[in-house]
Amino acid sequence: MATTFFLVRHAAHDRLDRILCGRMPGVVLGAEGRAQAEALAGRLAGERLDAVYAGPLERAQETAAPIAARAGLEPRTLAAIDELDFGAWAGRPFAALHGDPAWGYWNSARHVTRPPGGETVLEAQVRALLGLEALRRSHGAARLALVSHSEVIKLIVAHALGLPADAMQRFEISPASVSVLVLGDWGAKIESLNERVA
Repeated sequence: MATTFFLVRHAAHDRLDRILCGRMPGVVLGAEGRAQAEALAGRLAGERLDAVYAGPLERAQETAAPIAARAGLEPRTLAAIDELDFGAWAGRPFAALHGDPAWGYWNSARHVTRPPGGETVLEAQVRALLGLEALRRSHGAARLALVSHSEVIKLIVAHALGLPADAMQRFEISPASVSVLVLGDWGAKIESLNERVA
């Protein structure tokens, strides 16, 4: 018995690639992102989803809504797949962070550094993996869509591939992408990675 997880990165918002949004409130999908969310709903329409979960932030919830509607489901909120807590860095422009020595340490060894006031990638990885395991136990042989964030999906994928957390920077998880993970008592396997729908 295995559970199939469709790991969906939220669609694009207007601050993408300019601001480290983290958990700051009020980050919503723009016109491009809303179109991407509809495209994701189309991509997943034939997957016979049993449930749709999303992290609590607006951009994840807005991406999940059309996916759930197309599947005839109500989206559920799952805190375990919330964005990584970037602490004091949330809301800062990437350009401003580049001169910060702590930002340099973070990007060279994320597994042993912590954003100021935030969580480590290992803490985020454990949080997400415990959430997936709880879903596997409660849903059994089901097909679940999980709308989350790039860092969290990368950490899940890295674990499934037997890679250290710092290896998350070796592959891309694009906005409005789908990666498929299967979990069973026998372990984990990745069926697809970073499928872009728009």
